[in-house]
Amino acid sequence: MKMKKFVAVAVAGCMAASLVACGSTASTSSAASTEGATAEAATEATATGSGFTVQLGPNPETLDPALNSAVDGANTIITIFEPLLLIDENNEIIGGQAEDWSVSEDGLTWTFTMRDGLKWSDGSDLTAKDFEYSFKRLADPNTAAPYAETAVGMIAGFDEAQGNPDADGNPTTDPNPDALQVVASEDGKTLTVTLSYPCSYFDKLAAFAALSPVQQATVETNGDAWCTSPETFVSNGPYMITEWTPSERIVLSKNPNYVGGWDTSKIVSDTITLLLLEDSSASYAAYNSGEAQLVKDVPTDEIPSLTKAEDGGDFYVDTILGAYYISLNDQKEPFTDPNVRKALSLAIDREYVADVIMQGTYSPAYNIVGPGIMDAEGKGEFIDNANGGEGYISSDYEADLEEAKKLMEEAGYPGGEGFPTITYSANDAGYHIPVAEYLQQAWGELGITMNIDKVDWASFLPLRRAGDFDISRNGWVMDYNDPSNMLEIFTSGNGNNDGKYNNPDFDAAIEASKVADTNTHFEQLHKAEDILMEDMGCIPVAYYNDFWLQSPSLKGTWHSPYGYWYLQYGYLEA
Repeated sequence: MKMKKFVAVAVAGCMAASLVACGSTASTSSAASTEGATAEAATEATATGSGFTVQLGPNPETLDPALNSAVDGANTIITIFEPLLLIDENNEIIGGQAEDWSVSEDGLTWTFTMRDGLKWSDGSDLTAKDFEYSFKRLADPNTAAPYAETAVGMIAGFDEAQGNPDADGNPTTDPNPDALQVVASEDGKTLTVTLSYPCSYFDKLAAFAALSPVQQATVETNGDAWCTSPETFVSNGPYMITEWTPSERIVLSKNPNYVGGWDTSKIVSDTITLLLLEDSSASYAAYNSGEAQLVKDVPTDEIPSLTKAEDGGDFYVDTILGAYYISLNDQKEPFTDPNVRKALSLAIDREYVADVIMQGTYSPAYNIVGPGIMDAEGKGEFIDNANGGEGYISSDYEADLEEAKKLMEEAGYPGGEGFPTITYSANDAGYHIPVAEYLQQAWGELGITMNIDKVDWASFLPLRRAGDFDISRNGWVMDYNDPSNMLEIFTSGNGNNDGKYNNPDFDAAIEASKVADTNTHFEQLHKAEDILMEDMGCIPVAYYNDFWLQSPSLKGTWHSPYGYWYLQYGYLEA
């Protein structure tokens, strides 16, 4: 689908109808679309030794597929690694390192047949045994993979691999990663995965960046440092890392040993340079100077002029499946009280946040599972059937604020009396600090004093994951189109449950959703969202959209509803 540009929107206005619908994949190039340019034309338009430069984020916390939990890291990982399956520009599942796959009638056994001639970037052979190792490494609690439960929790033997954790997530036996039912054939040609319950979206998981293979010898020889330097970084995707200067750039070069699902005739650029910039003004300057042809971090104060450009300029907005929310440290007073959490939520004017502070680039959120996420077959979108079709949070801000004040009084803090000074943690990118400054004022209406802790990106994710905060900005962009992907992160013990929300009834509903019957699956997920929102275990604020600047000369790339930019077919038009 050809990307539609975002044009002529008032700063305080809502999103225009020019946005591509959720669930689609926006392409900024006809070369990436079915009606687009041929690979031959792309090659003709590309000079020898060609390349292009993009800015998709600052220094990645990690480029280890098992440890990464950030979109910026994933954007690099999907370019330098390749899992069993892939998601193409039409948002369809295609073969990756596996050329074929099948599912048993009971939905429990998935068999993947590997392509012939697979290689690592160092030229050594890659087989199904590498995937067996990588899946078990992900399940090993010693790896501390934040996506372990989400990515492989449905595979038989996962609990034993994790040490049969108790209700609090503590192992009761010695972890045994080899118990995970992932088995490579002796010749390394096939990989058999046995699930503990049918998981209809396991093909989407097989295309998930976290399930990319890593080379066992490299990991074991170099330890955690294996993925921090081009000299030790071995991957299997269409590009490989050949230069890495922290806080400056990562240079990706075509992988001469690549064999996989992407069409090698369309991989025409010799290099892709990733500018590692955290400051949006620096990114904007790099774009305006021509140094970068695509930048994700656009200064928010520039957006009004960009959106008002008569022809839309180079500014794009595209919907993604995700939510911008606030994590409260649910294990810390006073946030252990649901009434406090609800009061903080009700005191937020979401329309003002989305339409004014976020300048209409996001949409107000009254549920945690947003639009574009499908319900059971024939029932439309999940959000339309949640809470009787009504948002969990009223859109009547004035009434909500009065209710918030009553809840604060019921919690023992009338007019904020006795409420401790709290700190809100956020990194300085996009709208995060302006939103924090708004919350200072909004929660001040409840008599609350709030400080803002501005944290650099490299420190922010570890701080949040460790629960070292009072309140923190947060967000989740979905990895596959099933509401479980948004809701499961709030289960106790989940590696991405930053607020440490813990409700046995919520956990039980999520567990009960893991069945073959799709109606039961979605009924239990609705129940889980009911519980989470009644507890206000997190505070939804807005539904995500991605916005960025892209030069008309950069062709072949596309942006997915999961917040990824696919760059491997990119080239600069002469």
